[in-house]
Amino acid sequence: MTTPALSPDDLKSLVRTVPDFPEHGIQFRDITTLIGHDEGLKASVDHLARLAEAGGAQKIAGMEARGFIFGAAVAVQLGIGFVPVRKPGKLPVETIGTDYALEYGTDRLEVDPGAIGEMEDIVIVDDLIATGGTALATAHLLRQAGAIVDQALFVIDLPDLGGADRLRDAGVEVQTLMQFEGD
Repeated sequence: MTTPALSPDDLKSLVRTVPDFPEHGIQFRDITTLIGHDEGLKASVDHLARLAEAGGAQKIAGMEARGFIFGAAVAVQLGIGFVPVRKPGKLPVETIGTDYALEYGTDRLEVDPGAIGEMEDIVIVDDLIATGGTALATAHLLRQAGAIVDQALFVIDLPDLGGADRLRDAGVEVQTLMQFEGD
């Protein structure tokens, strides 16, 4: 693999901050500008692929929806399979699922257990880690299906929200390309 053309600091400059979205006081980190930049998207995928390869990934899992963008691209670059982690009712086969807590309620994730080999090393890839609820649910679900899940990769970490630490406490190594302090 060649060295990515843009460094993580270069990539950070491509992420747009939108103040007061979705509510007053929130600094929303918008990756639309990053994925719309040809070199930025390629370099992001290159960096994530290097980390996944070093971690021994046999497959990549990505959560709906932005995890599909980065996760599928990393899987293609590495020449390995991709496991989509979906919202309920999106897969046409019998699934296994897990419910998880949100700030105001619950949500559910599902996966096709036939897409996962017993003891297969699967690396989670997503755009952003905030509170960690979705990533923790994904790790639980993949483990329930028989996978080894000990690494998760994210483009952005919001460390003040504690999600990366929650994943580490669950035995998942977390690596990110950049961090943004604050909300």
